[in-house]
Amino acid sequence: MKRFVLIPLLLIFAWTQAQDLDGAWKLTHQNGNEITEEEYVKIYQDNYFSFGAKKLADNHFIGAGGGPIEFKDGYYYETLDFFTLDPPQVGTTNKYKLDLTNGKMVISSEINGRMLVEIWEKLPERKDALSGNWVITGRKRDGEISRSTPGARRTIKILGGGRFQWVAFNSETKEFSGSGGGTYTAENGKYVENITFFSRDDSRVGASLGFDFEVIDGEWHHSGQSSTGNPIYEIWTPYSLGYKPAGSKPQE
Repeated sequence: MKRFVLIPLLLIFAWTQAQDLDGAWKLTHQNGNEITEEEYVKIYQDNYFSFGAKKLADNHFIGAGGGPIEFKDGYYYETLDFFTLDPPQVGTTNKYKLDLTNGKMVISSEINGRMLVEIWEKLPERKDALSGNWVITGRKRDGEISRSTPGARRTIKILGGGRFQWVAFNSETKEFSGSGGGTYTAENGKYVENITFFSRDDSRVGASLGFDFEVIDGEWHHSGQSSTGNPIYEIWTPYSLGYKPAGSKPQE
């Protein structure tokens, strides 16, 4: 009888662990060394993670990475959809031990014969109507909405714990097109981004952009003016619904 009880208990444990991760985290220590000259912020939402890193002295972009996560057999797994620090690793899955205690997360693994131990501290909790992982599926031009189904090449935006990060990449070719992120607010139909890192132009750090937003039938309608002053109207769909991996069957 115990054999049949174990599987649901493991599923509940994995689900609880994933829920505990949701939000934003900041790297404080790596292999016993305190991180003081760089900033790494990692966002978890909807069984997906993304991180962005910069140098604190001049806001120079260091790198970004992310992809789906999974808890299985007492371990934590990350599969890389994009990884600027070592692009050949895109598509690989890494196995870690993960411990959560008192708002801190300890991740450890042996990689290439060497131990990696990281300590992440959770940033203040904050949830709103846009907390989640999104993929762009539509745009409006000249009053007409055009739709697309994201595949290997896609643009995502993950929001959690008051932090956001967008990333454009191709998980098949391992090509990275760009990323940016920072803090945000989403209140009373107004969405404001405060940029803290930007892969294409460090000088953009510190800028704030305001938009209108509305969640319609579960999708995020995002409108306003781009950083270049051009009007934009975008539709973002929850990632789990909008992204269709190669070979996946259409929903009935």
